[in-house]
Amino acid sequence: MSNMKVLLINGSPRGNGNTYLALNEVAKTLNEEGIDTEIISIGKKAVQGCIACGYCGREGKCTFRDDLYHQIMHTVKEGIDGLVVGSPVYYGGPNGSLCALLDRVFYSLGAHLSYKPGASVVVCRRGGASAAFDRLNKYFTMMNMPLVSSQYWNMVYGQTPGQAADDGEGLQTMRTLGRNMAWMIKKLNAREDGHPAQEQRVWTNFIR
Repeated sequence: MSNMKVLLINGSPRGNGNTYLALNEVAKTLNEEGIDTEIISIGKKAVQGCIACGYCGREGKCTFRDDLYHQIMHTVKEGIDGLVVGSPVYYGGPNGSLCALLDRVFYSLGAHLSYKPGASVVVCRRGGASAAFDRLNKYFTMMNMPLVSSQYWNMVYGQTPGQAADDGEGLQTMRTLGRNMAWMIKKLNAREDGHPAQEQRVWTNFIR
């Protein structure tokens, strides 16, 4: 079997802040379990949101040609076995720029993500973590992606850069998440094994 790989998306504009610290703890654990990792940070540039133009449905990629999307697209299409998405908490939700990116990624690359284990990680100063966590998990649960759990909700506390290193429980939760994801990936072998049979999709619109 080819090398297994997990993509981790850092949804913080701070490339080396607390969200990166949390994701890196997951990545290190995955590496210890023999799984390759790549962390892609969204950075500080403006991120284009989805405009529902339908281009990706026809061409298999987003109509916008920004480097961030294309970097993620190429990594996903080259083959990943799992996805972890991390975000700081802003007003009880994930970073808006991250959600703008994920709308495009999941809408255009869903076929490449289905049945791959997914997990979200959130970092906050004090509150709003569970709401942001729930928001991010909705991407996975609409794409037939098994959710990876941990010993607690996947959250870490910290405000100024580096403070997350002092959250012993949070970092342990990240390591447990990494081990659980490695275990699930090895058991599922989603790249090579068959998937459940799918019915023809039914769409119900309530305004006729």
